[in-house]
Amino acid sequence: MNVDTNPFLRRGLASTTPSPLGLEVARAEGPWIVTTDGRRVFDAISGIGVSNFGHQHPAILASLRAQLDKHLHVMVYGECLQDAQTRAAEALLRTLPPSLDGVYFVNSGAEAVEAALKLAKRATGRSRLMGVQGGYHGNTHGALSVSSNEWRKARYRPLLPEVDALAWNDVEDLTRVDDTVAAVIVEPVQGDAGVRVPDPEWLRALRNVCTEHGALLILDEIQCGMGRTGRPWAMDHVGLVPDAVCMGKALGGGMPIGALAASREHLALLGHRPTLGHITTFGGHPLACAGACGALEVMATLDWEALERRHASWERALQHHPAVGAVRRQGAFFAVELDSAESVARAVHAGVGVGAENAVLLFWFLSVPHAFRLAPPLTLTDDEAHEGLRLILRTLDQLLD
Repeated sequence: MNVDTNPFLRRGLASTTPSPLGLEVARAEGPWIVTTDGRRVFDAISGIGVSNFGHQHPAILASLRAQLDKHLHVMVYGECLQDAQTRAAEALLRTLPPSLDGVYFVNSGAEAVEAALKLAKRATGRSRLMGVQGGYHGNTHGALSVSSNEWRKARYRPLLPEVDALAWNDVEDLTRVDDTVAAVIVEPVQGDAGVRVPDPEWLRALRNVCTEHGALLILDEIQCGMGRTGRPWAMDHVGLVPDAVCMGKALGGGMPIGALAASREHLALLGHRPTLGHITTFGGHPLACAGACGALEVMATLDWEALERRHASWERALQHHPAVGAVRRQGAFFAVELDSAESVARAVHAGVGVGAENAVLLFWFLSVPHAFRLAPPLTLTDDEAHEGLRLILRTLDQLLD
């Protein structure tokens, strides 16, 4: 990687890829990002699932401004009662099954996964963990351990021991869950695997086998939650009730936050033998919790039928484009397959490189190089949805030149 030419390293910042897009952002509003050279870029990925309600939503800004007038950080999480945390927890738990009646706020989705894995070991007294093939849960050591994609994991081994992966969508393979397993973690819609929607019967069978053997079922709703699949949570499509849910990304309305929801009985285990069994300095930050209050308020107003109508229209248009091989979708969560990884790279760079005209931000998956993701804001108007689709199709047209 060339330190002198990389736009992040050149400014003394860390870089995560050899060739970042390098867009210089001046401001953002609704579905639009405005660059310092005045171009408008339609955000068709919502900041990789963070800005589900668009940029600068008035309800979220109002909640943040109200909290700014009160206080910021006052104490590490779990020592002082703070109104923003209480209100965020109440609003969040209203969207979840009654058995999930407690929440632990952290700083990110990956941290929520780490907390969930620790809680499973503490609750069961077991050490064996299981993920699912194709799963992605974050890049911290524990989250990476229960994720797939060996190419991404190889240079960071050794990771957590006693971790296995179940075959995705395979009921027969569930027989490998036994009384030694502390937890199985699964995305109810796999994100990084290219928006893979499992058979509901497989998810129900997984729930049953975990119950039978006393293993916790952990759902990772970090990417697919907060309305992304056309319901508040992807598990709502199946009627699934897990033992724990990991959340992040869109939960904060643009602010950094993660959360682990579980029963109060289970969460109480993190507070004794040992005390401080899980701890975070900035988890439950009042400003992030205020962002969550605003985001949950907006999610409660979404028109699910209109959301499905708009994105079913996108799906039909994309399926008929000659550059597209296949489309997978649930709600406003898309994977669009092209003929190669090279075509995806061309599409991503063509989308943001259209000169002074309106552009569109597309992005790839870590583990499906021949597909790109779409996850537009859930608050689009019909006109905005029409314009976003027009820009995506125009970008795909360039692949045919």
